[in-house]
Amino acid sequence: MPEDRHPNPNRCARPQVVLPPAPAYGQRSIADVLTSAAASLGVDGFANTLGLPAASRVCVVLADGLGRNLLKQKSAHTPFLRSVIQAGQGAVPVWLDSAFPSTTAAALASFGTGLAPGQHGMVGYDVLDPEQDKVVNLLGNWDAGVDPATWQPFPTVLERAEEHVDVTTVSLPQFGGSPMTRAALRGGKFISATTAHARTEAAAEAMSAANPALMYFYLNELDKAGHRYGCQSAQWEHQLEELDATVKRLNASLPAGTTILLTADHGMLDVPEQQRIDFSAEPALVEGVRHTAGEPRMVHLYLEHGAGEDVRDRVLSAWRARFGEQVWAFTREEALAAGLFGTVRPAVEGRIGDIMIAARDAVALYDTRRVRPSAMEVVGQHGSLTKAEREVPLLCFTAGGKSSRRG
Repeated sequence: MPEDRHPNPNRCARPQVVLPPAPAYGQRSIADVLTSAAASLGVDGFANTLGLPAASRVCVVLADGLGRNLLKQKSAHTPFLRSVIQAGQGAVPVWLDSAFPSTTAAALASFGTGLAPGQHGMVGYDVLDPEQDKVVNLLGNWDAGVDPATWQPFPTVLERAEEHVDVTTVSLPQFGGSPMTRAALRGGKFISATTAHARTEAAAEAMSAANPALMYFYLNELDKAGHRYGCQSAQWEHQLEELDATVKRLNASLPAGTTILLTADHGMLDVPEQQRIDFSAEPALVEGVRHTAGEPRMVHLYLEHGAGEDVRDRVLSAWRARFGEQVWAFTREEALAAGLFGTVRPAVEGRIGDIMIAARDAVALYDTRRVRPSAMEVVGQHGSLTKAEREVPLLCFTAGGKSSRRG
C-alpha cells in the first residue's frame, strides 16, 4: 500500500466536533416570520413558509429573550398566552429556531431581512471588521467606521413590504434611528413610545385605518430583567406577567380579525457567578490569538496573521483540555460545513472567528482585557446552541378586539 502522507499530523489527529443541527433557516426559523407574515398579506415576492392564515392585517410581536422553554416553565405567569396555546393553531409551528449565534444582533437581523447570518453579515454581538482589523459592536455601540447599510446591504422585509401595504414599527424611542435599525429593520413608519402600555395604544391607533397593514411591535423589558436578575428571578417573572398583559391588551385593542404573532429572538439561561470565567487570565487559551469577540456563551477567536494549522490546533486543544464537555470548540470551516450561519457570502467569512467556543453547560467566558468588569455581573445569558437559547415560541391567533373602520 502507498505510504500515507499528512503534511500536518496534528490536523489528522484533531477530533471532529459533533455539533447540534443548524438552525432551520428557510423552514422554521426566526428568519421566516416576517417573510411569512408579508406573504400572508398577499405581498408578492415572499413565501408563506410557516403556513400563516391569509390576513389583511398582521401584528408581529417580538419579545426579546422569551425562550420556548421559559414560556413553558413559567406558564402560571401567562394566563392569556396559556389560553392561546391551549386553543391550538392548526399547522402553524409553536416553536422556531433562533439564528446562530442566538443573540439579538444576529437574530433580529435574520428576522428583519429574512436571511441567515451568513448573508446579512450580523454574525455576533461584536465581531471582527477585517477592513479595519478591529472588533466592532453590532448592537448598541456601532463603530464610526462601519456603515450599517454597507455591512448589511440587502433590502429588509419592511422595505419590500411598504411598497404594497402600510408598514409600521412600534418600539422604544432610542431604536428609531439606531444603526441596528438602519442595518436590519429599516422601512415603513416608526412610532416610538416608552412604556408597553403606550406602545399598545400607539399600535391600536396605527392599525385602525382600513388599509392592509404589517406591524412590527418590539418589547425588550424581559431581556433586560433576565440579564440583570436572571430568568429564574421574581423580577423576570414580573416582566413576563407584564408581557402577557401587553399581548392581552393588543388582542382587545387591535381591529378584530388582525393576525397577531408572538415570537422572540432568542431564549436565555442563568449562569452562576462561579461559572463566569475570565479566560484571558489563562495564557494557553489566548496564546496566538489576535482578537477575541462574540459573547460570553459564543466566543470568536481570531488568530494572529499568518498563523498556521499548528497554532489553530494548539489553541483548540488548549480550550478542549480546559473545558472538556462544557463547550463545543470548533473552527470556522466546521461551522460553515455544519450550516450554522447558513450559506456564507465571501464578504462575511472574515467576520467569523477562526475558532469558536460555544457553551454547552451553564458557563460564560470573558476576556477582561477588553470588557468592563461589570460585564461579569450579568446573570441571564444567551448566544450558544443549547435548546434553552435557540428555541423560541411562535404563537399565532386572531385578535378579537375592536371593529375596524371598514364596518
